[in-house]
Amino acid sequence: MRISTRRWAAVGTAALVATTALTACGGGGSGGGDSDDKTLTVWHYESDESAMGPAWDKAIDIFKTEHPGVEVKLEHQTFEQIQKNAKIVLTGDDVPDVMEYNKGNATAGQLASQGLLTPLTDVAKEKGWDKTLTGSLATTAKYDENGLMGSGDWYGVPNYGEFVGVYLNKDLFAKYGIEVPTTFDDFEAALATFKQNGVTPLAEAGAEYPLGQLWYELVLHYGDRSLVDDYQLFKNDVDWHGDAMTKATEKLDEWVKKGYIASDAAGLKAEDMGVSWMDGTFPIMVSGSWWFGRVAQTVQFDWAQTNFPGNKLHPGSSGNIWVVPANANSKTLAEDFIDITLRPEVQNALGEKGGLPVAGDPSTISDPKTAEMTQNFADILADDGLAYYPDWPVAGFYDVIVSQLQSLVNQSKSPAEVLDGLKAAYESGKSDLLGS
Repeated sequence: MRISTRRWAAVGTAALVATTALTACGGGGSGGGDSDDKTLTVWHYESDESAMGPAWDKAIDIFKTEHPGVEVKLEHQTFEQIQKNAKIVLTGDDVPDVMEYNKGNATAGQLASQGLLTPLTDVAKEKGWDKTLTGSLATTAKYDENGLMGSGDWYGVPNYGEFVGVYLNKDLFAKYGIEVPTTFDDFEAALATFKQNGVTPLAEAGAEYPLGQLWYELVLHYGDRSLVDDYQLFKNDVDWHGDAMTKATEKLDEWVKKGYIASDAAGLKAEDMGVSWMDGTFPIMVSGSWWFGRVAQTVQFDWAQTNFPGNKLHPGSSGNIWVVPANANSKTLAEDFIDITLRPEVQNALGEKGGLPVAGDPSTISDPKTAEMTQNFADILADDGLAYYPDWPVAGFYDVIVSQLQSLVNQSKSPAEVLDGLKAAYESGKSDLLGS
């Protein structure tokens, strides 16, 4: 459900990107068009067990205190309900005033391009959201007239985040006398030492997203922000046989040949990977913050979560975003509510539950493991280090990445052949998306 979209939100679905001109232009906020200042209707799909659900409840309590006489109608939807029905619902008059929605070209971008969302650029400036949410964190908030993320008006406001890092079994590191790696060279040395001791170091899964995220970590290790902008935002053509892509794919191939990744990994799924790391079979798992809660609840050994050693760029993005439908009756109230969700007391409540606040203070979190992960995310934000996910750019790229990297693990394709396969799908999808 939501976890899968956070891992691999395939935002580039060309068939869904509308070319309709925006019906609400100019980047303004709600203006004076509100017709109801006594009711605020909120839709979201976070459960009470999540980090976000209790945080949004806190935001609603604050809103009620500051807006006496306003009735708040909270409607819990499922992710699938909103994802499937948003376009139909938002063309009518009975719409929420503020709604949680998935970020990306084929979701928020589609609705924005069809005039179904309120542009929030002026409000973002007025309330300082553009100062709180900057750089790579703000990319998923903005969409151009074709619904492509990264430029144009603000149409959404992110309020939590997610990222890919490294989970370490510290007991196994101690058993073999290996220090927790802080550089890429240290990381490779740790892989080699584990293998020399008969331990396959990396828990992996080639049948789903994890192997692609490991490959992308390597691309980001050898690449830079300009490569991310070219790859994700189409600023320039991507050199698929250039330095970063070639070194990353050859390095992954080298790790496969050295046995750092199990030979059966090509057929394993993410759940297989996670369970095998959590039961202590493997010392290292490269994967996302979405595993954190389950790891914290189930793992019996000493463990740590770190950023990928030596990287300044990391797979990750903002979480889902608040949007204000164009037909909402209480836009000013909706904007006030969104603003409250970015306040420190709400953001810190989210962080305390294991969420990743975008405007919180990690030092206020009492649980050491939660504080550690939150600080790791804060460090990424401080470096403007979010680089999104490898399958984001074009439609269907998730399946292509999985298939091509399975061929690498199976050693049925060379790194150059894998890059040829990725390049063909990427360029075809880009052409479809841009209409060129």
